[in-house]
Amino acid sequence: MKNLVAALVLAGAALFGLTACSAPAAPAARPSVSADSVVIDVRTPGEYAAGHLDGAMNIDVQASDFDSQVSALPTDGDYVVYCRSGSRSAAAVARMGDLGFTSVTDAGAMSAATVSTGLPIVTTP
Repeated sequence: MKNLVAALVLAGAALFGLTACSAPAAPAARPSVSADSVVIDVRTPGEYAAGHLDGAMNIDVQASDFDSQVSALPTDGDYVVYCRSGSRSAAAVARMGDLGFTSVTDAGAMSAATVSTGLPIVTTP
């Protein structure tokens, strides 16, 4: 019995050692923003006016006409989408994919998007 307990303790220690020493997760890919990229803020117009990434267009994902607004854009364009916390941007990216868009990146929350894209936050006068 002592040998069984000792074997289990050693196995647990070995397993813990393997997981504790594993390599850190790779950082999230930095959204590529080129001169051809379209940055889309999917928050409400009020949130957009209070501060948005420089050059971003505002298409509210919760608006009833979201699908028709994004459908006016070329489906083969390059898009980077963000919101306040990342929830609405994920929903917008999924809907855009369903509409046939082929290059849409979810930049998540605006705070993360400004860091990952290098675009400053500006306000609408």
